[in-house]
Amino acid sequence: QVQLVESGGGLVQAGGSLRLSCAASGRTLSLLTVGWFRQAPGKERECVAASGWNGVSTYYADSVKGRFTISRDGAKNTVYLQMNSLKPEDTAVYYCAAVSRLLRAYYTKTYEYDYWGQGTQVTVSS
Repeated sequence: QVQLVESGGGLVQAGGSLRLSCAASGRTLSLLTVGWFRQAPGKERECVAASGWNGVSTYYADSVKGRFTISRDGAKNTVYLQMNSLKPEDTAVYYCAAVSRLLRAYYTKTYEYDYWGQGTQVTVSS
């Protein structure tokens, strides 16, 4: 069983930055594919970034490419999402997710992930 705990959300002005953290327990990150998803009110949950088990293969949604960066710290068993140049449309609840399947470089669909964190709110004011 894998437990994921997110932190780092909050209120920030447009153009600002936040770093989200996702601490994993129960399994080492090197055996997991991880992803960051977000869900805004009235919208479907979408993948904004994903990282393969080795941290080399990464995916970014077009809407965040060049602004968000996913990274891992193996020593802390933690995944990060660095978010720069934030926009009001980035406002959402952000979720960390993980799956132990390593058959592809990364996964981007919600149904492909087995483990989810509780979510952290990110609000970007204009």
